[in-house]
Amino acid sequence: MTDETYSGEFYCVKCKAKREASGHVVVNDKGTRMAKATCPECGTNLNRILGKVK
Repeated sequence: MTDETYSGEFYCVKCKAKREASGHVVVNDKGTRMAKATCPECGTNLNRILGKVK
């Protein structure tokens, strides 16, 4: 488990807009890194796929 964080642009499906947010990075079973955050406007969970771990 890493303590990596990601700050940048996420797409909120509920608001249908790009939002600036920061969240923590998790790695799924396939090795794909994903950033998870919360929308500052509506509180919906945000996900952003960052790519595979090498």
